[in-house]
Formats: sequence, C-alpha cells, structure tokens
Amino acid sequence: MQAITTIGFDIAKSVFQVHGVDAAGQVIVRRQLKRRQVIAFFQKLPPCLVGIEACASSHYWSRELQALGHRVRLMPAAYVKPYVKRQKNDMADAEAICEAVTRANMRFVPTKTPEQQSGLVLHRTRHLFIRQQTSVINAIRAHLAEFGVIAPVGRKGVEELLCVVADPNDKRVPEVVRACVAALGSQLLRLKQQILDFDRMIMAWHRSNQTSKRLNCIPGVGPLLATALVASVADPKTFRSGRNFSAWIGLVPKQHSSGGRDRLGSISKQGDRYLRSLFVAGALAVIRYAKIHGTKHRPWLTGLLARRPTKVAAIALANKLARMAWVMMARNERYKEPAAALERNVCVPGHHGYPRALDLIRDSAPKAIRAT
Repeated sequence: MQAITTIGFDIAKSVFQVHGVDAAGQVIVRRQLKRRQVIAFFQKLPPCLVGIEACASSHYWSRELQALGHRVRLMPAAYVKPYVKRQKNDMADAEAICEAVTRANMRFVPTKTPEQQSGLVLHRTRHLFIRQQTSVINAIRAHLAEFGVIAPVGRKGVEELLCVVADPNDKRVPEVVRACVAALGSQLLRLKQQILDFDRMIMAWHRSNQTSKRLNCIPGVGPLLATALVASVADPKTFRSGRNFSAWIGLVPKQHSSGGRDRLGSISKQGDRYLRSLFVAGALAVIRYAKIHGTKHRPWLTGLLARRPTKVAAIALANKLARMAWVMMARNERYKEPAAALERNVCVPGHHGYPRALDLIRDSAPKAIRAT
C-alpha cells in the first residue's frame, strides 16, 4: 500500500471524516473517526499534508496535528466549496478539502496561537456584554414609555429613569413594573462593571504587547483596535500588500467590472466586521478632532473633506489606517507622523496631549454604547 501524503480532514464536534490519498492521487483511506480516535489515528501516520476548513476549533486541531509533525493548512470554507461534487455530506467535504489543499493558488489561513485566541475571546465577550447592555437599556426605556415615563437619549437619561423607579412616591409606575425595571437596573449595573473589568484586561494586555503599543501611535487607533489587530492577524506577511489587508477587512470598493470597463461600487463589507467597525469609528474620531482643531496639518484629509461627505471620507481614511497598520505589523516599523504635522508641532490623536479617553471609547464601534 502506498504511503498517505495528503489528507482532507473534515472536523465537527464529535464526528470527524478523513480522506487520504497518496502521491498519485489514489484514495488510500476514507473513514469516519470519533473525537477520541483522532489523535491516535494521526499518531500512526507518517508526516503528511493535512487540510482543514478554517472554522470552529480548527486552530486547536491545527496546533495538535502540527505537534505530531504534520503540515497543516487551514482554508476558508468559501474556497473549499467549489470542489464539492454533487451531494453535500461529510465524506464529500473531506474529499473536497483534500483536493483544495493541493491547489497552488489556494489561500491559507495562518494558525493562531493560544494567546491570540485568548485575546479574541476577550474582545468577543466584551462585545457580547455591550450588546446585552444595549438590550437592557432599550428594555428599560420601552417598559417605562408604556406608562408615559420618558427621558432624553444618553447615559443621564437612563439614570433619570432609574431614579423614577427608585422613588416610591412616584405613582406613574405600578409596583409590578417598578420591581421588574429595578431588576433590569441591577443587571445594567453588573454589566457596566463587567465591561469595565474587560476594558482593564484589554489595557493590561495592550501594555504588555510591543506590536499593540506601536499600533497605538497611529491616529485613530486606540488600545481596543490595536489589541484586536494583534489577536486577529496571526501573520501579517500572509497579505502581499496593504491593499490586500484592507480588502480582507472589507474596506475596498466592491468591483463589478466587465468588457474592460471598471465598475466600482460601495465597500465590499466582507471579512471581519468587528475590525472594520473599529477602523471606521477610529477614522470618524480623527475627522471629528480635525474639524474642531483644523486640518491644515493633514492636506490629504483637508482635500478629501472638501470633496466628499464626512462618512465617505471616514471610509477612505479607515482604508488608509488599515494599510498603515499592515505596514507597521509586517515590517516591524514605527508610526511616522507626516512632515506637515511635525513642522507645525500639532498634537494628533494617539500622541501626547490628545485626550486618551477618545482612543479607548470612540474606537469601540457600537453606536448604542455612545448613546448611553
């Protein structure tokens, strides 16, 4: 029997499918494995090329199989799908993965380290709690509005509503509603405290990571975005250029060209939505600062704001910020302020003298947070 050289490994929670071929492409093994059988199966094999779809738990299995001496390649599921023949099942998926991993022009996903995945868990948990906080605030406002109790938008408005609920002499709110909204208020306080704890953890991680601290020097990039970039981008050299990196985030125009005529629409919005929202929020912070203090130190931004609406300019600036971030990560460089700003000794976002709270708060994307 010929030695197995390439394996397509379709992963799941408890049932796994293996499709192995030799150097000539002949099928050697095609079988189903339980979770407890996976490591023992690969331990018996000589080092070979293993293809896995980049999905849930794929980075864990990539690290485990690499520890056994195998070469593991992770691929986006969208790039594997064209290789599936007819019916969709685990066996066909494993065969498609085995075929796709041998393509010369296939794009692979670098394997993340446990530290990077821990950072992503921290960001996602914080984002989940922020969404829950927004839901609780909306529930408080909606419940009390049914009884004619409303308040202005913003954090003070929510505090006013909770003060009304806490006042036993206010007869507008029935006792049952008062008890329910008081419970929501208690939950809101816990969520705010937990979000604050996550912010402290992110700041601690940011201060301990050199790449994150270098990225924080870019105007519009605060600790939140800097740590999210470090956690999300396993190997920046995977991207050939800053444009490819920006396209991966979804900040480049969507193309629909044909017949030699270029047709560019709005941004593609593909890729990592969380990173994209942070970049756009950071760009809006830079524009807001520039409108208050002037844009003479940034001629490019001045001309852009004169020609385009603010939000269109923010997308263009976010694209530029993403390209700068890629250069700094891939080439291990530091941020260099434009000569115009240095000549005027102008304070810019991300440097001394600029309000640091803006870096942490305004680059956290969700609108609902800023409205509370």
